[in-house]
Amino acid sequence: MTKNIATILIIDDDEDVLLSAKLLLKKHYTNIIIRNNPKEINQILSKEHIDVIVLDMNYRIGFNDGKEGMYWLKHILGIKPEMVVVLMTAYGEVELAVDAIKNGAFDFILKPWTNEKFLATIHAGLELSKSNQKVSILKHTNKTLLKNDAKKFGPIIGKSSAMMKVLDVVEKVSHTDAHVLILGENGTGKQHLAREIHRQSSNNEGSFIHVDLGALSESLFESELFGHKKGAFTDALEDKPGRFEMAENGTLFLDEIGNLPYNLQSKLLTVLQDKKVSRLGEGIERPFNARLLFATNAPLHQWVLEGKFRQDLLFRINTVEIEIPPLRKRPEDISEFVSYYLKVFKEKYHKSHLTITDEALNTLKSHKWPGNIREIQHTIERGVIMSDDDVITPSDFNLSAIDTNKMTDIAVYDNLNLQDIEKLLVQKAMHKHEGNISKAAKELGLTRAALYRRLEKFNL
Repeated sequence: MTKNIATILIIDDDEDVLLSAKLLLKKHYTNIIIRNNPKEINQILSKEHIDVIVLDMNYRIGFNDGKEGMYWLKHILGIKPEMVVVLMTAYGEVELAVDAIKNGAFDFILKPWTNEKFLATIHAGLELSKSNQKVSILKHTNKTLLKNDAKKFGPIIGKSSAMMKVLDVVEKVSHTDAHVLILGENGTGKQHLAREIHRQSSNNEGSFIHVDLGALSESLFESELFGHKKGAFTDALEDKPGRFEMAENGTLFLDEIGNLPYNLQSKLLTVLQDKKVSRLGEGIERPFNARLLFATNAPLHQWVLEGKFRQDLLFRINTVEIEIPPLRKRPEDISEFVSYYLKVFKEKYHKSHLTITDEALNTLKSHKWPGNIREIQHTIERGVIMSDDDVITPSDFNLSAIDTNKMTDIAVYDNLNLQDIEKLLVQKAMHKHEGNISKAAKELGLTRAALYRRLEKFNL
């Protein structure tokens, strides 16, 4: 018989009970520890990984009130709240054992026990213990991921009056469960702000799940967001929870909500209204508890008038609207961005002594930044990489080649490289429409998603 890998601690002042329990359990589990004094619990828990504790309720001769067992139960759970504790008690103490369960015990075993009942109780306790351990690992993993995200995305930068107003709203709304719609041009940091709302919220120990609706095809929409049952479609080889379930007790951030096709908007609206999801191929409705945040750079209010976006869905998602101003409307924040990203990339590329000239800084301050924060990040990184000496000069940024204010007309452009011309056209369109993705894409004859891909491709 293959033994289950588990460590079980049995504590009882009766040596016969300890021996009988050990002989029974060692046939099924790899490590059985027995002790006759509960005062050894602290030492054992500090040295051993215990899966289940079996605890007697009485230790002093002549006392059967179970108070000692209750005391040690509370002591164990005070040290390790996730510990699975099974009590051993006599028939006359059943009511006391039930009270102990109310105080955190998993179950109780009656003395004298039947082997089948004893083994079944230990097996059930071990399953709960494994589940608790997984939950604990997931919590720690999530905390680590959140810390890594904080490092990746960095702090919210900006002390301009425009950003102070934004951060004031963030502080007010974070501790509520209100739906928030974050508006802003491409590259202004909408996801960054959503993560900040999650960080300040009461559910910040839960997961932050980001879904880019612009990159999600119609055929995968329901499966990705709501999940599916095994066999629901050809490639559904196993049950899969959707993003709503994955964000349980956390935050679900639906990015690029304006890209959601009209025929799918009603499905999302129903889920938001009912706060329940049904996996594809399954008739069960599953309630969810997740904070909902949304973001877009599309003019949703205009699209409602044009029939491109459902008005009832807009009303559902924009309990609070936060609009992030583009960088060109808060030029006083540029120096702070330069300082932050300069520090980041000096460390990344091991150029700690690198400084930036006043001329280079003025060049950055005078640039219009149609690509907003994303563009300034890539520009600083390029400057750090290209610098040959201990200083960064304007030429290291190569802004003259991409400056939309000084761009040569396409008719007299000498370079016939198609990729360079495509980049030039994208830049001109973005500059002309002041970073408005919808208008620029329309003029270029592209879809919004196609323009996004080109902006990423050219690091704009």
